[in-house]
Amino acid sequence: MALHPEQLRKARPLRSEMTELEGSQVDQRWMQRALALAEQAAAKGEVPVGAVLVRDGQLIAEGHNRPITDHDPSGHAEMIALRAAAKLEGNYRLTGTTLYVTLEPCVMCAGAIIHARVQRLVFGAADPRAGAVHSLYDVIANPRLNHRVEWVGGVLEAECGQLLRDFFRARR
Repeated sequence: MALHPEQLRKARPLRSEMTELEGSQVDQRWMQRALALAEQAAAKGEVPVGAVLVRDGQLIAEGHNRPITDHDPSGHAEMIALRAAAKLEGNYRLTGTTLYVTLEPCVMCAGAIIHARVQRLVFGAADPRAGAVHSLYDVIANPRLNHRVEWVGGVLEAECGQLLRDFFRARR
């Protein structure tokens, strides 16, 4: 049974009340879960990207890349996690959430993150070819958009990047 967002906020301290070290450890823990999902994607022949959506320390939804399996060009890990959470909550607005993803989101996913009103984005490896947070585009911070997403990049960057490099090296 899902709690109403106000009940969740009262149940646990807000992120801003944590120390920086506590926040870093929390980010690393959730990124480890996203990495495990990315490994599941790789085992299925999908590009190894995993995503986990959390609110107040509670897992809401997760996903890994599935565009090949589902024959769906929008089957990115972020999209799957956002869709599952919206369906579960009965609302496309996912306020007060943090999305953990192993690879910097693309333009499509960045747009969905903004539209879903995700509060915070944490990603592992930068994506110099398609990244829409800071590598190639700066969609998340565009001041013309109606929602701002806080973001942190480089959490478990080495592990996230190595998983991707190993996957593509094996395919060559």
